[in-house]
Amino acid sequence: MEISYFLLPKAEVAYIESTASMKDAIEQLESHHYTAIPVIDPDGKYVATLSEGDLLWKMRNTPGLTFDNMDQVQVAEISHRVYNECVYIEAEMEDMLTLAADQNFVPVVDIDRVFLGIIRRKDIIEYYTRNISD
Repeated sequence: MEISYFLLPKAEVAYIESTASMKDAIEQLESHHYTAIPVIDPDGKYVATLSEGDLLWKMRNTPGLTFDNMDQVQVAEISHRVYNECVYIEAEMEDMLTLAADQNFVPVVDIDRVFLGIIRRKDIIEYYTRNISD
């Protein structure tokens, strides 16, 4: 089955631009109760997934960085300890199982890497649960 059926479109997904500040990222994560969020560049292309851990490591490894001045750090300046794979919209659901084991969601892109949305781990697990039961 094509993954487009399970796509949660970009318009319904929280994401952050790479030009946003670290403070903006923390506020996005907090307001949506997420532990990670997709990062896109100004052209709308998927760059990475930013996690709470990435933010904590940035604070720990940057002398003088505090909650008061984190608005001066761009998301693009934050290293990612884990790279979350994305998939192309043409992928099949069978391609998703391995990714879902390590990621809460899988970013979906078009052939030009433009971010289209996500597929949640929950939806992947439900798909496989239904197919095993049938």
